[in-house]
Amino acid sequence: MAGAGLLAGLGIAKAGVLPGGTAPVSAATPTPVASPAPSASGMASAPAIRSFVSTALTAARVASWATGPTGAGLLFVGPMGHGTNGLIMDNHGEPIWMEPTGSGVTDLRVQAFEGQSVLTYWTGIGTGGHGAGKGVIKDAQYRTVAEVNTGNGLQADLHEFTITPAGTALMISYPTVRHDLTSVGGPAQGYMFDCHVQEIDIRSAKVLFDWTASDHIDLTESYLRPSDNPKADGSDATKAFDPFHLNSVDESGDAVLVSSRHTHTAYLVGRSDGEIRWRLGGKRSDFSMTPESVFAWQHDVRRRPNGIISMFDNHYNQGTTGTSRGLLLAVDEKAHTAVVKQEFSRGGHRGDAEGNLQFLDNGHVLVGWGADPAATEFTPDGKAVFEATGIGDASYRTYRSPWTGRPDTVPDLASVPGNGSTMQLYTSWNGATEVAKWRFLTGTGPGPLSEAVTVPRRGFETSTAVAAAPRAAVEALDKSGNVLATSTVIATA
Repeated sequence: MAGAGLLAGLGIAKAGVLPGGTAPVSAATPTPVASPAPSASGMASAPAIRSFVSTALTAARVASWATGPTGAGLLFVGPMGHGTNGLIMDNHGEPIWMEPTGSGVTDLRVQAFEGQSVLTYWTGIGTGGHGAGKGVIKDAQYRTVAEVNTGNGLQADLHEFTITPAGTALMISYPTVRHDLTSVGGPAQGYMFDCHVQEIDIRSAKVLFDWTASDHIDLTESYLRPSDNPKADGSDATKAFDPFHLNSVDESGDAVLVSSRHTHTAYLVGRSDGEIRWRLGGKRSDFSMTPESVFAWQHDVRRRPNGIISMFDNHYNQGTTGTSRGLLLAVDEKAHTAVVKQEFSRGGHRGDAEGNLQFLDNGHVLVGWGADPAATEFTPDGKAVFEATGIGDASYRTYRSPWTGRPDTVPDLASVPGNGSTMQLYTSWNGATEVAKWRFLTGTGPGPLSEAVTVPRRGFETSTAVAAAPRAAVEALDKSGNVLATSTVIATA
């Protein structure tokens, strides 16, 4: 499992120069707040793990509050270090689907592929702030539709797996290469991560675009130096220097917008020639920046309509100051200016790594605080109306989306003896979203089972007491009373 390793890698503190900027103004704080506040380091206390009787799957115990209507859909998170690494949950933090294999998972979300809503995520092994794995696409039955990897001998990094309308995937890779690091005070025969951005045709696996960071970005643009971290000083392949740390790629017509965390820059890159058309932020910005619009250590940079660029502005690294924020910049490409359009912050949340910002269909904005294991939903005017905390040790990104899950498995059922004349039955069905009631069936002989009781679904796992019997099963019913699936018959003794 990669959860703890991913957290350790993504959350590593690295000294650097933080650009100047003013602390963002916090949004109004709603009440009541039923969740623990983040600690001074930006991390909540260690979350509890939820376990169940009917399944061996576990999940982080997520707390939440809401003060008004939220956007439609469920929450898609990647809790690290506690229980499953891929989790779909409702507004109450109640699990809907837990990734069943225990694999390391990041960027769990709903995307469109070949005209269908699909569940996608990256899975693999995370080390040193990046990963080696693949993208996975699953249908509403949680069956694998496709697995996608970067090409040309590279492995897919954990930071990005975006499906385009053309049926391609935008991905990143972090190969270790030999490189002259003397311009940043490192060895002439040094080692570094030279990030690639690739576009892959999902069905054919053909590489349509392969862009290498070092061909276009000078090492001196980085805010890191090999001397900052003896474990990443470039002296050998196991201590590769990380000058760029690409962490998002966004489609933008005939270009892609690439975020480089360690240069504090977003690069607009032409698809046809790979040339950088402009730099936003960092040491060589093509745009004049106000003190308020300066960002640092950013994630999830996206180009929006009407000249807006959104991002999660981590704004601090350990040893520096700043408060994280969801940030909207109004970017004028003709005048070469970038000013703050709006920002979203609350309660001192500080995610020194990871994080994202999502626009919802109702106009709300969802901010995932990354290494600060929480997510907040804001109204368009910046009022916080929902928050979830205790999302493991961290969640790389957090999304909200409508999702209908119809697993091709059957419900799980377990029994626990009661007082002699009764027994307690427990049932769950990982990933099912349409269950309204459970019909518990029991039998004393070899013949058909009969209904013992029908009860409403109560969270991920529903339990009820029934008269003791040697055999039992359960039927999942939808809101109209139709049978969605039936468990196997279990022996209760």
